[in-house]
Amino acid sequence: MQILPVSDSQLKKEFLKVPHLIYAGDENWICPLEQDVEKTFNPQKNPFFKHGKCTRWILQDDQGKTIGRIAAFVNDKKAFQYDQPTGGMGFFECINDEKAAFTLFDAAKDWLISQGMKAMDGPINFGENDTFWGLLVEGFTPPSYGMNYNPSYYQAFFDNYGFTTEYQQITNHLAVRKPFPERFTKIANWVANKPGYTFESFSTKNPEKYVNDLMEIYNDGWKDFDNFVPIKKETLLASFKQMEAIMDEKLIWFAYINGEPASFVVIIPDANQLIKGFNGKLGLLEKIKFVYRRWKGVNRMRAIVMGTKTAYQKHGLES
Repeated sequence: MQILPVSDSQLKKEFLKVPHLIYAGDENWICPLEQDVEKTFNPQKNPFFKHGKCTRWILQDDQGKTIGRIAAFVNDKKAFQYDQPTGGMGFFECINDEKAAFTLFDAAKDWLISQGMKAMDGPINFGENDTFWGLLVEGFTPPSYGMNYNPSYYQAFFDNYGFTTEYQQITNHLAVRKPFPERFTKIANWVANKPGYTFESFSTKNPEKYVNDLMEIYNDGWKDFDNFVPIKKETLLASFKQMEAIMDEKLIWFAYINGEPASFVVIIPDANQLIKGFNGKLGLLEKIKFVYRRWKGVNRMRAIVMGTKTAYQKHGLES
């Protein structure tokens, strides 16, 4: 087997082709858009390059056939917040062969050691944890947009190599037509009618205001979590820009208490229902299909993130 750094356009194509080999025949898998994957590795499009670095490889067998891939990265803002300097690996895909998987893991580990790291988290993303993050270990259903989907045999690779679970990141499914518990609705109605409590949906006419409000709430509400790094305005602006094509303003809500930003939730239509069958491409034909499907509508939404300022938690705003 031969491990090759992705250094030219042909090797980039090979890197993007690997999942098609791994998931051939799996009806649940929905191929991520190639342009979304490539943004991760583009310093002009990924703001994390301003405080980090990354690289990637493909693995070929003795006949020169590509059988796996992996990426490794260092986020300087987070790496040194741990007891041991910690880097990341992700975009791992591999045939069902432990030797091949370990060869890929070794490549990522060796590069991270060369960058001064002493530990490796993965699979994670060189970016926020709302996309390309985590190892799927249960619930092998069609993934929502940005969520990792893996063959079940990957878990043994990670366990046998020596990875241990750092934390669980869970996606829950909620049938919205099913009535909420009476207590939940009671709290929500009570909060909605409290003096000084107001609620606004996002507006594309004044995106900067809501981006600033979200940043203020998020950085306050999440600040006590381990290894928290405040979110930056440029990162949020880039995320909202990316969501423009599918965004529905009435699914993004903010709560204010006497005019002060207090809580928010960001929900978007599930883009995976719009890109299913595109095989990662977004050419003219796919764009026409995308617009038609967007007009027709989807039946699943994805709640990306929510947050409430520390002072207003347990006030019922989440309800």
